[in-house]
Amino acid sequence: MIMRFGKKLLSFAMAAAMMFCTPSVKTDAAESIAHDPSRDVQSEGVGNPFNYGERNTPVDGSTAEIRAINHKMSVQEVKYALYKEIDEHWDLIRVRLGEDDREKVYALFLGVGSRESTLGGNGDGADIETAFAQGFGVSSAHAYGTLQTAVTAFKDADPLFMKEENVPEMFQYSLSESTFYDAIISNHMGIRKILHFVEIAINEHKLEGYQVVRASLKGFNTGWCDYTGENDNYYAGYPDEIAALAHWYYDEGHLYDNEFTWTNDKRADQYRSDSWGWWSDCSPSMAEVKDAPPVTTATVTSTVTETTSTASHTDEPEICVGDANCDGKMTIADATAILQHIANRDKFGLSQQGLLNGDIDGTAGITANDALVIQKVDAGLYKATDLPLEK
Repeated sequence: MIMRFGKKLLSFAMAAAMMFCTPSVKTDAAESIAHDPSRDVQSEGVGNPFNYGERNTPVDGSTAEIRAINHKMSVQEVKYALYKEIDEHWDLIRVRLGEDDREKVYALFLGVGSRESTLGGNGDGADIETAFAQGFGVSSAHAYGTLQTAVTAFKDADPLFMKEENVPEMFQYSLSESTFYDAIISNHMGIRKILHFVEIAINEHKLEGYQVVRASLKGFNTGWCDYTGENDNYYAGYPDEIAALAHWYYDEGHLYDNEFTWTNDKRADQYRSDSWGWWSDCSPSMAEVKDAPPVTTATVTSTVTETTSTASHTDEPEICVGDANCDGKMTIADATAILQHIANRDKFGLSQQGLLNGDIDGTAGITANDALVIQKVDAGLYKATDLPLEK
């Protein structure tokens, strides 16, 4: 039997129980937002104030090490980790969801994260796992992270699972414990999974307007995004609840702080009577995203000011020589990034792409000598065209 479950039908009892549980931990609102308040969020996004890379954990870390890093994330950090991925793929998300208000999209994904994980508000950070009892990758409901992204989203998952190869604009990671348990990659794949269902909702089920988004959220949870009628509890209990929670974040001004809500939180009651009334009169579309930057293998800057990427839809990442911090150019800042990585990998670790870009001294692996080579380029002792040095 071909399995298309997006997530949690196999753990429905757990999900039902969570709907009536109030989190035991509630953080205080942050005194200030983390990003530069002078930014035009609608045109620029929030940037990347927590310096997240392509992943926020070491590529060669153990599962326990990776999860421990995710576990320490605050609610605010969990929020900005989501925004980083939304900003990176904004043009695509804007067209597919038909929503031009970036903060409404931020709120929508906070709603998903709240319905699934309470955004780390229970003290778990992004370290939430469900339906794992049968073993890694065995259950189609096996999910992880803020959005509770299932193993079905990943390439090379169980071949019995329905493939999700219809989002060529976003890189699809292969399933491994290293990718599955990284919070940033999990966010990336969760967003991609929702866009997977957007395509099906539009092209196969001929849905329009907010019903495309609504059905895609239903698909994210159940594996099926067909319209099944207004009395279907899948709408009230999942996509409509997500929309109500999202509206709370948006309307109450809690996009950027440490505040969170949860399923059946009475503070969101006023938004449940018309869950989608706040959402724009949107026109989701499968139109070609002509103005979006071409997409690479999910490379993102570690100090983002504007989203940058280069075209390639293969598993082989394109290397930007010397660009250790993945900001699209080689500067002395890349030498600094390499030295910080060497000094404290847990705090300043380079992304996988950054490790490839920064390995330029002719010896395999990132060392202080790679930073020295960049410094010599800056001083005029080498030309950029000389790199990488021959082994």
